[in-house]
Amino acid sequence: MPADPNPERLVISPSSPSPGAAPLTATAAAGRQVFMVVAPSGAGKSSLVNALLANDSGIALSVSFTTRPPRPGETNGREYHFVDRSEFERRKAQGEFLESAEVHGNFYATSRREIEDRLAAGTDVLLEIDWQGARQVKALFAQAVGIFILPPSIDALDERLHKRGQDSPAVIKRRLLAAGSEIARAPQFDYIIINETFEVALAQLTAVITATRLRYESQAARHHELFAQLGIPTG
Repeated sequence: MPADPNPERLVISPSSPSPGAAPLTATAAAGRQVFMVVAPSGAGKSSLVNALLANDSGIALSVSFTTRPPRPGETNGREYHFVDRSEFERRKAQGEFLESAEVHGNFYATSRREIEDRLAAGTDVLLEIDWQGARQVKALFAQAVGIFILPPSIDALDERLHKRGQDSPAVIKRRLLAAGSEIARAPQFDYIIINETFEVALAQLTAVITATRLRYESQAARHHELFAQLGIPTG
């Protein structure tokens, strides 16, 4: 796989946010965290995210908007908010999206209001997005944690894409061709998880979430009164 000759971490050089987007603040988040999980198609991202959410009631998945058609078994408002291109463009122009990107010929975006509401309610938020969207989110919320899921090999990626039976051979070929440029973005992320054995990868993803919540700044914001009683500075 060709490597990015000048890989930049998300915190250094984020891309421009969606129109009308303003920075999310640590104060508004009240010590809650935004996690961004990114991976090439077939790396097992969705399976890992779903297992994490089933085990952790303190984190919620942000349901993205997309212009791609639903796959068999998908429900509007559960996996995605499915909209047509004109509706997507209208919402984007009105500044409703925190980030947006074109991926494999379809458009995806994250609702800004949903993120703000979940953080204000005291819930951590997980974004299952692509690397372009992750850079935009990082520009608006510097504390966001980027997690990149890698496959154990390209052969394994190919096998998984064929096994899941959701895409045509032409779409699978396009996804495999795109995987190289997507994987080259891995150095931009805070954590890398290699999904060779599902149980191990899930344990590692869980460990990242737990460790992030235990950071000083997060604990100080979540337990402000305790820190004050103990005379520990919180700001």
